[in-house]
Amino acid sequence: MGSVRAKAAVGATMVVALALIATGVAVLLVLRGHLQSQAGLQAEVAARDVAGQIATGTAYDKLELPDGDERPVVVTSEDGRVLAVGEDVRAVDGKRVKAGQGAKSSGPDRSGDDDSDDDGDDGPRLRPGEVGDDADYRDGSADVGGEVADYRFASIEAKDTRGAQVTVRAGAALAPEEDAVASVRDAMLIGLPLLLVVVAGVTWLVTRRALRPVEGIRGEMAAITASTDLSRRVPVPSSQDEVGRLARTTNETLAALELSVERQRRFVADASHELRSPIASLRTQLEVAVAHPELLDVPGAVADTVRLQRLAADLLLLARLDAGERPSDTRVDLAAMVREETSQRLTDRVVLRTGELAAGEVAGSRGQLARVLGNLLDNAQRHAAEWVRVSVVREGEWLALRVEDDGPGVPPDERERIFERFVRLDDARARDDGGAGLGLAIARDVAVRHGGSLAVRTGSVFELRLPAAG
Repeated sequence: MGSVRAKAAVGATMVVALALIATGVAVLLVLRGHLQSQAGLQAEVAARDVAGQIATGTAYDKLELPDGDERPVVVTSEDGRVLAVGEDVRAVDGKRVKAGQGAKSSGPDRSGDDDSDDDGDDGPRLRPGEVGDDADYRDGSADVGGEVADYRFASIEAKDTRGAQVTVRAGAALAPEEDAVASVRDAMLIGLPLLLVVVAGVTWLVTRRALRPVEGIRGEMAAITASTDLSRRVPVPSSQDEVGRLARTTNETLAALELSVERQRRFVADASHELRSPIASLRTQLEVAVAHPELLDVPGAVADTVRLQRLAADLLLLARLDAGERPSDTRVDLAAMVREETSQRLTDRVVLRTGELAAGEVAGSRGQLARVLGNLLDNAQRHAAEWVRVSVVREGEWLALRVEDDGPGVPPDERERIFERFVRLDDARARDDGGAGLGLAIARDVAVRHGGSLAVRTGSVFELRLPAAG
């Protein structure tokens, strides 16, 4: 039962089986009821025919009764005497019947009594020569010619011309009904398994055809996993159904995974390259110091150590960001953070100015946002000619932190590339004082994880947009 095809076939077969069983039972019940109604109607017709003869004055021994094999008829008086009985009818409901059989009347002869229509019955009173409108239906058995069978009986009340009330009970055989119901039931019992086999087979084939592309996707994914070749793609069926969308989504996932792995490989390679230079320089200085202590360049060794420390801190932060670390939900005043950061920066090469500092808070990590501001200021001071200006502007539900310098700016075709990791423009490399090309990449990752964005609006204006808290 581990196969989807098997589960679908079994499920469809069970649903169809339940539906067919319920429908079959309903059909049998309706058919049985219809045939019983027909038998009751036939019995009522026979009973009314005999009752009509009695109402018109036909003597009981002169009644034309139907053949007992087809319609067993018994005429009884109010006191239970059998007045007439069909040919070969020996018993009804296990009681022997014979004309003249039953209790004798002990009362006076009421024939000709004008009040004889008051028979004590709660139903409608009949007058002499009338036949009752209502028929009473019951199922029972009758012995006709020594053979006992089931019948549907209809009982009709009538009064003869002398005012004596009688009950005419006629029956219609239920054997044809039982035979018809049995035939339909047998046909269902034979046809149901065959139909279920057909349903299971068709469901199996249709499901197999529908899942064939899924098996192709699974096989290709297994091959990709075994070969670790993320450039491969799963086959996309021509149909525009769920399987086709699954294949396209799988290929998009593979493309994103390939890009991520390639980015990780480049990151590791670039990190190794960036680490190699300060480590090699520091090792060289230490080896020289061992041989010639007087030639040890202590400031250079300290600078290389600081560069290694900063690079390790950047790599650790990027690793935490890639792992999905969510920033804290504290309130940060951007204007206060700008004042604090600019007051700690002194430089004799460029002038650091502050523009508009709009009031407002954002939700996030103050340490990470301060790191973004510091990286943007480092980048601006590295490329500025004379001044750098930082400002905070309120724009509706957003706060925009802008860092601007009077440097040459970033070329339009490089404004997205500079946010990639370990990317530095050629002139930046020539003037670089130790940066590894991670500052802007870290700044954008932090901005995105705070629900904002970081972009170059003009050649030398970097804008950090964050949603205002509250």
